[in-house]
Formats: sequence, structure tokens, C-alpha cells
Amino acid sequence: MLDKCLQAVNLWRTQIEKGNTMHLYRTHTCGALRAENIDEQVRVSGWVHRKRDHGGLLFIDLRDHYGLTQLVIEPSSPHFALAEQIRAESVIRADGKVVARDDEARNANLPTGDIEVYLSELEILSETGDLPLPVFGEPDYPEDIRLRYRFLDLRRDSLHRNIVLRSDIISWLRQRMTADGFREYQTPILTASSPEGARDFLVPSRMHPGKFYALPQAPQQFKQLLMVAGFDRYFQIAPCFRDEDARADRSPGEFYQLDLEMSFITQEDVFACVEPLLRDLFQAFGNGKRVTQEFPRIPYAEAMQKYGSDKPDLRIPIEMQDVTPAFDGSDFKIFANMIAKDERVRVWAIPAKTGGSRAFCDRMNSWAQGEGQPGLGYIFFREGDGAGPLAKNIGPERTEQIRTQLRLEDGDAVFFCAGVPKAFAEFAGRARNRIGEELELIDADQFAFCWIVDFPMFETDETTGKLDFSHNPFSMPQGGMEALESKDPLDILGYQYDIVCNGIELSSGAIRNHKPEIMLKAFAIAGYDAEVVEQEFGGMLNAFRFGAPPHGGIAPGVDRIVMLLAEQENLREVVAFPMNQQAEDLLMQAPAPVSNAQLRELHIRPNLPKTTPADEPAKE
Repeated sequence: MLDKCLQAVNLWRTQIEKGNTMHLYRTHTCGALRAENIDEQVRVSGWVHRKRDHGGLLFIDLRDHYGLTQLVIEPSSPHFALAEQIRAESVIRADGKVVARDDEARNANLPTGDIEVYLSELEILSETGDLPLPVFGEPDYPEDIRLRYRFLDLRRDSLHRNIVLRSDIISWLRQRMTADGFREYQTPILTASSPEGARDFLVPSRMHPGKFYALPQAPQQFKQLLMVAGFDRYFQIAPCFRDEDARADRSPGEFYQLDLEMSFITQEDVFACVEPLLRDLFQAFGNGKRVTQEFPRIPYAEAMQKYGSDKPDLRIPIEMQDVTPAFDGSDFKIFANMIAKDERVRVWAIPAKTGGSRAFCDRMNSWAQGEGQPGLGYIFFREGDGAGPLAKNIGPERTEQIRTQLRLEDGDAVFFCAGVPKAFAEFAGRARNRIGEELELIDADQFAFCWIVDFPMFETDETTGKLDFSHNPFSMPQGGMEALESKDPLDILGYQYDIVCNGIELSSGAIRNHKPEIMLKAFAIAGYDAEVVEQEFGGMLNAFRFGAPPHGGIAPGVDRIVMLLAEQENLREVVAFPMNQQAEDLLMQAPAPVSNAQLRELHIRPNLPKTTPADEPAKE
């Protein structure tokens, strides 16, 4: 290694002695050369993207971070034989003269497509071995290969562009937040447990045997404490750590948020700050797609009834409606008996414009059965009448009632879900999305934003029947102490809000509960004794006793923002070094065992299970 460094230095010295002060590796990047550089002697370095042999001439596409330049090597060149041997993805340095491409050879899709470099000098800087996955062409490859060789995967143009986009978005956010009067403050990584609801990542303390730090699930408490400390308009591109299962829109292990908090503000102030921020961001990086100009505010209860979800995809023009009266007392006994037995039962209709064929309705029914449902009742309309088993059972008058209410026409259909809404709402929401996809009703050329507001403070656990917080426990209840003392807990709403875009929740936020007595009362309703609250959240609670301003904030997810703007469906495609679905870093081989000496230093003795599911032999 030292010898190579000395050789490079000696080469540079020799060049200087000859009057050649050209940089050791490059005068230009591979994306910089243009027609105005024609006839210049240049030096470029990069990776061999691909090679082509055309009529004796050898062409090399040379790639670096900035772009791609075409090199041309003639058979008469003393470097021709060496160039023929070079493998794709080897790193080379090339000197040569910039020339104009022939008209028929120009590439309008390439910034350097008007020129090429006729090679005069060639040096191999680093040779590659056999590639475990190709870079050129970007074919699909298994996830484990891509993640194990992520440094190769990142050379692919699409993934490379996504990571650059991520950097540009974060830079834009920092500049915009600063311009809006926010200051960036850092909060601790080694801390105590956070009340975000997920499992903590724990870090053992060497200096305090038997005690553990927790990596922050979010900087929630610290950003509130900064407000109590007298700071204002805080932001941070904050790392967050949660030991939870992976999803396409949720990375296992860690993710980043644009965390922000403000003092002496109302919910409206948060909306007025964040809405233009996200609107301008998506207009700046959204490749011309339409962006919602004024975010609609949808109460939680309305969102669940219309869309079956608190993160509705508003690109789908389908709103569910309650059609219970049309089935109450009807001859369709399945629904009619359910309604008669339980006053909570409702029948929701999911309209499907252009879905009025028996084939499509049967496909949806089969899909529902695949989702674990008994089926999905339907009516479709043709020649002015409703068709299908449900239409025959409820009769033409009730069928017409449904058609009129939903404004359906010939060629349309409608599907039905029945029961206690809390039990079937999620499935109904999935059915709505499925219908939108199948019938190609989604307007994909837009970013459809909305606010979800008026979340309930409390909910009933279906298993235990106990009350618990339904959202953020540190939120201010609407109506304050009076509401907590006089209302049915299930009727109390919080100053809580989510931002949703294209069916993906980007963030949750709230106006915080800054009064100790209200916090203790809210936790008491949820079944937490004052002693428990003091023990778990004593730092924040104690701080509030020394003068806390009204404050609130929000934390849009950076990874999800980039995923949407990069038009990807998985966070893996916008994170440089993600984990796999099992929360393993295949590149760095983490998590990994540690030595007994390290464990003894931490006063930890492993108590491993005798077998794990991965260790069990497959059943014959």
C-alpha cells in the first residue's frame, strides 16, 4: 500500500518537473465535458461502466458520481490490449483529447452526448473481481445479495440518484427551516425510554451495572423540555430508533424525522407553518406532479367512515357511505338480522364507478375471501336496474334507494360491508383501495395531502375492556381539565393531527399538555397512578411545575418524504445502508455476537433460548 502511495507521489513529481501540472487523477469529472471542451487535452477517472467493440474501435463508458463520458480507443493505440482486458467496474484513469461525436452518434439523452474522448494514456487504478451483481442495466436481484453488496448496489444509477435526492431534500429542509426562523438543536442519543409505544433499543451501561440507556424512539421529551427551557422554534433532522417489525414504509431499527416544536402557538399555527413547507417541498422536487394547494382537514371519525382509514389515499375518488336503512328490515336476512340484534351495526357501501360487470364483482368477492372474509356482497347496474343476489333480495325499491344515494349509473357497481364499524372499517378501507387499483381510478399524477384531525384521546382495549390512550399521551385534550372531569372519556378529542399524502402517514403531531394537573388527570383516566407517571415521566412533569409555555409541534418522516418524491414503494430504495426485513445489516454483519470479556465488563450473562425458529429443522 505504501509502495503504491510513493509511486503516485513520484509520478506527480515527475509531471511537475516536466511542466505538466495536471491533477493526478482528473481535470474534469465524467459529467462535465461539453462541446466547448472540444480539442482540449483532459484527464478523467472513474469506473468502467461498460465496454463495446464496434468495427475495431473499442468504446468505454466511464462513470463517476457526476455522470458518464465515452472513451474511444483505436486498435493502433499501445493501450488497446490493456483496455480489452479491463473488466467492468474496474477503476481507471484516462488521458485524451475531446472530440465531437459524429452526428449519427450523438446521444441527446446524455449530458456529455455531444463529445467523446480519444484515449492517449490509460492507467488501471483498481481492478475488480467477479461481480456478485451487475451494475449496468440494473436487473432485479434478490434483496440479500443487494444488501450484502450494497456498495455495488449503490453504483446503480437509479439508487444513486435516490440517495443524491435524499441529500438535496434534507439540505432544502434545513435551509427552509432556518429561513422560517427555526434553529437546529441536537438532542441526546443515549437517553431514557420514550413513550412512543414501540419497543426500545437498549444500551447497557458499563459504569452503572444492571442499568440501561435507551436509544430515542423520538426526541419527544427533549424538544418539549427545550420549550420549557425558554427556547423557541426548534428543529432537528433527528434519528429515531424503534425495535419494531419492518414494512414497506417502515424501516426496522432506525429512521429520520424533521422534528420541530414551537412555543405560544395553537394548532392553527402549526398548520400555517407546516402546510406551505410541505407544499413547496413537493413542488420543488415532485417532477411537475400536482400538489394539493390547501390541505383538507378531515376529522378522524369522518376519515374512518368515508375511507376506512386514518391515512386515506385521496387520489382514489371513492367515498363510502352508510346505507343501513336500505337493509334494515329487508329480505336480505344476513344483514337485516345483524341490524336487528345490535344497534351498533352499520352497513357501509363502497361505490365502484365503471365496475359494473359480474366478472369484476366476482373477482372482488374472491379477493375478499382471500383476505379472510366470508365474501363481499355487491350490486351492479345495467339497463336501469340493479343485478346480483343482493338486488334480488332487497328488491327494486331499496336497490334504487342505494343507487340514488350513491349517484350510480349503468356500468357501475357497489360493494357492502356490514357489522360493527370498528371491526370491519380496516377491511373496508383495503377494499376501497383495491377497487381503485383494479379499476384504474387512481390519479397518479398528483401528491394528494390532507390533515387528519380530532383524534379521540382514549379508546377501549377490545381484549381487556380497559381505557387507554389512542394516540399521543402528552397531547392536550380539547376542553382541557373541564372535558376530562365532565365528559365520557370516549367522547374526548385531543389536539392531535396527522399529515397524510397518497395514503402514507408522513407525521403525527400535537399541541402538548403543558399542565401537570391535566397530565396527571389524563393518565389517571387511562389507569395510570400518579406514582407511575412520576416515575416514568418525572423529568418532564417536574419541568412543567416550573413554568411551561403552551407549545406544540410535529415530525414529518424524512424517509417517507423521499420515498414519495423518488416514486419508490419501499424505503430500502431511499436509504443508503438499510437493514433487511429481519432487522439485519448484511453488509456489516450486525447484529453480531460479542466477546465474553465485553459481556463481563457490562455485567451481562446471556440467557439464550435453546432453539430459535431459524434453527429448527424443517418438517417433513
